[in-house]
Amino acid sequence: MSELRDIESLDDVKFLVDTFYGKVRKDEFIGPIFDDVIQDRWSEHLEKMYRFWQTVLLGEHTYTGRPFVPHMKLPVEKEHFDRWLELFFETVDELYTGQKAELAKWQGNRMAEMFQLKIDYFRKNSQQTPLL
Repeated sequence: MSELRDIESLDDVKFLVDTFYGKVRKDEFIGPIFDDVIQDRWSEHLEKMYRFWQTVLLGEHTYTGRPFVPHMKLPVEKEHFDRWLELFFETVDELYTGQKAELAKWQGNRMAEMFQLKIDYFRKNSQQTPLL
């Protein structure tokens, strides 16, 4: 077995994203939610995720957009975020180790917490909409 290394390149980011979303798609709990929303646009979604994580982890600013807006009306609860994080951390830990790998997990956790809080807020305040 080879020793794990850190996330260093766009190829590493793509491998992480592809492996993670492969698990998500097979997951009985969160997979159907993703499939229902993304439908046949998986390649488009993955390309967007490559750019997002390339920007976050490698400092190569290829992602533009507002990541929360497409998620604000998803039918998800804390348990869905917990499963997402479980799969994400598991994938990162299986593939990589080091500073960027830790940054990926920190950022994933931060996004899950923020998205969950914002989704809950907009559900309770249905008259509010995020600034676009």
